[in-house]
Amino acid sequence: MIKHIVMWRLKETAHGSSKQENAIKIKGMLEDLRGKIPGMINIEVGIDFSLTDSSSDVVLYSEFATRADLENYQAHPEHKAVMPFILEARIERRVVDYEI
Repeated sequence: MIKHIVMWRLKETAHGSSKQENAIKIKGMLEDLRGKIPGMINIEVGIDFSLTDSSSDVVLYSEFATRADLENYQAHPEHKAVMPFILEARIERRVVDYEI
């Protein structure tokens, strides 16, 4: 099983909306991918409430059956459709992919 974890720090404003509004929209957009990507076993999206200097604003936790399934997710049109919104809203991205 492959675990794919991504954390974003967001701009204070983007798309004419606040950081919190964009975090909520990103959460919804990513959660909407559930059931649409073959090989995706699980997806969770969380919004940080601690608001510390070292916090990220949004985290994605997802699981895939194989590395090939993760690669297919990255290239899937539904996933690609979400990316421009996130790219415009973020200032930083961190990712960890690992196999168990």
